[in-house]
Amino acid sequence: MPRYQVLVTDYAWPSLAIEREILAQVDAALLVAAQGDDAELLRLAPQADAILTCWRPIPPAVLDAAPRCRVVSRYGIGLDNIPVDHATRLGIVVTNVPDFCLDEVSDHTMALLLACARRIVPFARATRAGIWDLQAGRPMPRLRGQVLGLVGYGHIAQAVVPKARSFGLEILAYAPRLPADALAPWGQATNDLDELLSRADYVSLHVPLTPETRHLIDERALRRMKPSAYLINTARGAVVDEAALYRALTEGWIAGAALDVLSQEPPPPDHPLLSLDNVIISPHAAFYSEAAIQDLERRAAVHVAQALRGERPAHVVNPAVLEQPNCRLW
Repeated sequence: MPRYQVLVTDYAWPSLAIEREILAQVDAALLVAAQGDDAELLRLAPQADAILTCWRPIPPAVLDAAPRCRVVSRYGIGLDNIPVDHATRLGIVVTNVPDFCLDEVSDHTMALLLACARRIVPFARATRAGIWDLQAGRPMPRLRGQVLGLVGYGHIAQAVVPKARSFGLEILAYAPRLPADALAPWGQATNDLDELLSRADYVSLHVPLTPETRHLIDERALRRMKPSAYLINTARGAVVDEAALYRALTEGWIAGAALDVLSQEPPPPDHPLLSLDNVIISPHAAFYSEAAIQDLERRAAVHVAQALRGERPAHVVNPAVLEQPNCRLW
């Protein structure tokens, strides 16, 4: 029998071969959830010395039922599916991969922006319908000189900047405590979200989902945007109030939206946003490339291996736990 068992709640790739290879080096085997529902996780949790999780929400009760668990390792950046505070109270280390898929998401952001700017979807739809007419894409302003507003200025937003600048876009970034010179000489920073919303031709969201950012883009925010502006979301669906966005798109408060994320994924077939011609929706695919996934698997598994060896893993998101007397790492 292996010395350790690592519970995998969910994953979005064909194989766990990379994880198995890395964890075999510390005599650990994978315990892979079949469905990943709460009942199954509660049943498997007592056997877990560590947890690997992708998108599946981890209820606090699952951590309560895992007295041997040393670490919860997140496949990705965001932590909204992990009760980090509860893990800390229990002495469990939580890790993530903060620089995962920077190239992919920043590329996808630009792809969505360019699709909006150059009216790619209306052109393609009209051409497929036998209509050879540039009227399908009007009006179309020149991209160079327009303003891209970045809501949040973490690693992904920073990766967007040089790509956007290469197309001649002016950059304006918002974060509550962003220094005034944070983008110099490539753009401007602001601590005033309303300023960004009113100035930007494209508003691109790059914030984690927290209680403070849930429905950050609500009716009030959408009404601050230009009627000609586009909203781009490659962050988390719940950052946007989708009911307010539907009204904004149908009543002409903004020109359109390009979304890689929704509050419910996959969306129900009758989701209102799916019916609109001025919306582009991709299936939470911005993170994806073969190389990015392999890197993610490797790094998340290494975090678990480090914890099982009694080492401090890279990228601990709750470092206070390391000083607690109940820390399970040591």
